[in-house]
Amino acid sequence: MINTLQIQVIPEVASNPDLLKEFIAKKMAIPHQDIKHIDICKRSIDARQKTTKINLKISVYIKQKFVPKDEDFPEYQNVVGKDEVIIVGAGPAGLFAGLKLIENGKKPVIIERGKDVRSRRKDLANLIKNHVVDEDSNYCFGEGGAGTFSDGKLYTRSKKRGDVNKVLDVLVRHGASSEIRVDAHPHIGTNKLPKIIQSIRDTIIQYGGEILFNCRLTDISIKNNTVRGVVLQNGIKVESNKVILATGHSARDIFELLHRKKIVIEAKPFAVGVRVEHSQELIDQIQYKCKTRDEFLPPAPYSIVKQVGGRGVYSFCMCPGGIIAPCATSPGEVVTNGWSPSKRDYPTSNSGIVVELKIEDFAKYEKYGPLAGVQFQKEIEQASWKLAGGTQKVPAQRLVDFTNNILSDNVPKTSYLPGNTSAQISSVLPKFISKNLQVGLRQIGEHMKGYFTNEAVVHAPESRTSSPVRIPRDRDTLEHPQIKGLYPCGEGAGYAGGIISAAIDGEKCAKMC
Repeated sequence: MINTLQIQVIPEVASNPDLLKEFIAKKMAIPHQDIKHIDICKRSIDARQKTTKINLKISVYIKQKFVPKDEDFPEYQNVVGKDEVIIVGAGPAGLFAGLKLIENGKKPVIIERGKDVRSRRKDLANLIKNHVVDEDSNYCFGEGGAGTFSDGKLYTRSKKRGDVNKVLDVLVRHGASSEIRVDAHPHIGTNKLPKIIQSIRDTIIQYGGEILFNCRLTDISIKNNTVRGVVLQNGIKVESNKVILATGHSARDIFELLHRKKIVIEAKPFAVGVRVEHSQELIDQIQYKCKTRDEFLPPAPYSIVKQVGGRGVYSFCMCPGGIIAPCATSPGEVVTNGWSPSKRDYPTSNSGIVVELKIEDFAKYEKYGPLAGVQFQKEIEQASWKLAGGTQKVPAQRLVDFTNNILSDNVPKTSYLPGNTSAQISSVLPKFISKNLQVGLRQIGEHMKGYFTNEAVVHAPESRTSSPVRIPRDRDTLEHPQIKGLYPCGEGAGYAGGIISAAIDGEKCAKMC
């Protein structure tokens, strides 16, 4: 017999199979030895009460042997010589589109402007140490896209868009821990995700797909409003009547290319703000209501939304036990983001705290048309670079000082490795963003006692929360309404917001090719 139960236990019981079996036997009033196996289906943390508990959904095998189910992985087929589909971008959308094409018997030709995962590391090191930005190989561009070196968070609210579990299964097949199927907020970690991305690449190549690195797209060949192929920066032409455009939220040159070619794109709202760093110990104390975090609990995250002046002010990409990273994609700009390793064992935590934007906020940039949001974003990033002395150092301010418009006398060293410089952050942000952030941070401090402290450091800007452009597509065919065979896809096209939703969208576009 198999019984499914929903239970709540203390962290130690949840992490110890013997204690868990003892708890369940007592709860079900059955002999301990009758329980042959406990399968944990779902796990989440409940920190709302004074004592933090773990919620578990479990299957209990009573007097019945547990037989593991066969993994329900996709069946790939050799696609050498099959119809080719061009995929522009090797991020989650592009890679999962490639896998789905192979599953459906078509050959993906993936064109990636950046380098493979291993080679990207050298460019990231050069960015951190020497403040040199490689426009094609950085935290945003290269194999695996922005997610590869930005944490590997797998939580998504987009469960109606596709089968999240199947995406998780593909990641497990390629080396991710099976725990990602269980945790309510699964996470792989920046230290582990690159190997998984390499494994996905190997699968694509093994079954006949192609991946071309260091190949920036410079043009899309179109005849009679139908795609004919693409042109690369080295002059090479790649022909196909189907192109999946999965370039990510920072591919400004692609947005500019489409606009020049009079291919319809639209300005899209996004969010802009700052990245705030606290000690992880403090966040643990606030979230778990304790002096010292229980050894059986993970470093605590937080997620919070406030309304200020009719706009959302909210946490974004919160990284417990993580660091802040430099994510500029061009010289002359400063951009921040955050990531955590799999163990989330750094002594600091960080999160974007951002303000919701509206289309009318871009009115000043009307002459840029659909690229108005891009220009809005650029000016903030370029002003931050200038304020930081023309380096990748980040403008920084103590949290309370920021809310009071006081220049901090000194700013402690933070996890942001290029370094920081004390500055008035409000001078690089539009006035309404600064004011909303200042009010919002105070409100967060009222909600999370201890959060509002001058020991916390604000870094600016957090400006790449999502694409500032949407590339329209037909709801049924997923093709661009103007160009047959062009499939806008993923986060850069405005249809996803993270690894899972981008992967799902990549699969959806591949199915239509």
